[in-house]
Amino acid sequence: MTNSLDIEHLRTLIAIAECGGFSKAATVRHLSQPALSQHVRLLERGLKRKLFVKDGRQMRFTAEGDRVLAEARHLVEMHDEVMRRLAVEQHTAITVGSTEHAAEQVLPEMLRVIRDAFPDATTRFEIGRSTRLADEITRGTLDLAFVLDPSGSGAGHEVGQLPLHWYAAPGWTPPEPGRPLHLVAFEEPCGLREQALQLLSAAGRMVEVTAQSSTLEGVLAGVRAGLGVALLPSAGGRPFGLTRRRDLPTAGTAALRLIARRGLDPAVAETARIAGETFFSRPALALVPQSPGA
Repeated sequence: MTNSLDIEHLRTLIAIAECGGFSKAATVRHLSQPALSQHVRLLERGLKRKLFVKDGRQMRFTAEGDRVLAEARHLVEMHDEVMRRLAVEQHTAITVGSTEHAAEQVLPEMLRVIRDAFPDATTRFEIGRSTRLADEITRGTLDLAFVLDPSGSGAGHEVGQLPLHWYAAPGWTPPEPGRPLHLVAFEEPCGLREQALQLLSAAGRMVEVTAQSSTLEGVLAGVRAGLGVALLPSAGGRPFGLTRRRDLPTAGTAALRLIARRGLDPAVAETARIAGETFFSRPALALVPQSPGA
């Protein structure tokens, strides 16, 4: 058996457990798949234990693997605590995620603030749906994320409010009485989709989801094609090629929240929170003026 363990190999083992697989762990660890697999092989060779076993198309921890994983978490935690006590400067990477609805406005300012506050850190960003970003925060593969919360009761710190508006293609006309209103929405699960359906139902409208997409661009394309209306946050102006519909139920606003992974340096989270709140406290959000007719 080996006389020592490589701390980076142990970090890889922990990443595989937290990410649920080798592929995502390789991305999070900024390693190639072969390099990550080599970390595992070296651990297995040094400990003379089989840490993983094939389970269908996936790899799962063996009983010995679970035992080594528990020790790895303990060792890495102790190692990092010692490094902090000795004030040893370590290279840091801060990964920030944002919902598509706010990325264009929020991310540039947020990345600038974080880079200014932590000049020795590498800053990366990721854009995606709020549900996926929240899941990555839970798994620890993202440090910070700005997510949409139409319910107003989600986790994290509220940094701002985005008005919700209905949009349709120019020339779109509401259905005749007794006919369902066509809705273009995000694929489930989606808080915006749920809110749109609830608002229309409360107004006595029959609704049919005629198109759905996993991306904002897909939803916009469906609306531009005249497939129906969509409920969307307004982050500085109406989407190109669409008109705002004022003949549908008032939707109010959706909270934009900052969530952070467990164990993130409190200074990083606090810097992002203050920057987000400052950004949204500016008059008219200091965003791009709305297009005519918005």
